[in-house]
Amino acid sequence: MKKFKKIAVDTSFTLFVLLFFFIISLWIESVFHAFSLIPAFFTLAVFLISLTTDGFVYGIVSSLLSVMALNFAFTFPYFKFNFTIPENLASAVIMLIITIMSSAMTTKVRQQEKMKAENEKEKMKANLLRAVSHDLRTPLTSIYGASSLIADQYHSISEEQQITLARGIKEDSEWLIQMIENLLSITRIDADENGVRVQKSPTVLEELIDSVIIKYKKKYSAYPLTVTIPEEFITIPMDAVLIQQVLINILENAVIHAKGMTELKLNVSVDDKNALFEIKDNGCGIEEDRLNSIFTGYIEKKNMRVDAQKHNMGIGLSACAAIIKAHGSAIHAENLSTGGCRFYFILKLESEEHEQ
Repeated sequence: MKKFKKIAVDTSFTLFVLLFFFIISLWIESVFHAFSLIPAFFTLAVFLISLTTDGFVYGIVSSLLSVMALNFAFTFPYFKFNFTIPENLASAVIMLIITIMSSAMTTKVRQQEKMKAENEKEKMKANLLRAVSHDLRTPLTSIYGASSLIADQYHSISEEQQITLARGIKEDSEWLIQMIENLLSITRIDADENGVRVQKSPTVLEELIDSVIIKYKKKYSAYPLTVTIPEEFITIPMDAVLIQQVLINILENAVIHAKGMTELKLNVSVDDKNALFEIKDNGCGIEEDRLNSIFTGYIEKKNMRVDAQKHNMGIGLSACAAIIKAHGSAIHAENLSTGGCRFYFILKLESEEHEQ
């Protein structure tokens, strides 16, 4: 279906450009009587078509049609075909050469862009694999050690120690579940080379934020969260589960990484077309050399032990970036001049289908 749509678009574009330049040429011929400009106009048309459409077919066809148009409407005898004129044959050869050169150049550029995109994709996959390998090892090692201790030395450890070990297993298991959810979100959205458009449905903003607050307080009640949203009733087209995951990931990122944080704020503001989601903290901020790679799925940690505390290594933020991109927007992070950092993204208040 997509291939047929592309063919229809390229065909329509080719016919439109040729018709447009044909009409312009007729006007120039009738007003200025300047035939010498007309071949240049058709050459430009052929170049634009070759540069814009896929492959060589449209460029070659447009070259032949341009030569026929020049022969039919702009050379004597007018509005009759006469292919014995040397100038027409020369024009056909020149246009074909231009077509082949421009089509070849365009094809080469597109192939290079595709190779670059593939290399970036492979690099991100490698970074993600490194991050997953590192992050999974820590909690799995902890779970294995605690469960082995309980199983092998059940009678020699106290009930209090068993409870402590069980709680550690529970916390590590919850963390693993959240990581798997993030990874599933990334693979779900990035399953197709051309991207997957999420299924949006009108979501009440207040209900979304209430769900986020409940989940946040369940895990991080020791870190107060200040929430500010508009008082009026607002619905936003979105995949509510995924956007909720984005907000939870960013809030959790602040709790884990924003050392010295005493304030954490979730603000939502709206205008006529957009809703702006912001999460701010007054912690230590983000190192400048990490700002550009914080959403790529891998954040290098210097001087960190293998058994160090789990930190997600940016996988949660990578999932956030993929989710927001699938919603037709982008997520950003910046350090605040007053200290701390700010994460923000924008969602449209109306879906694209509704706007059309």
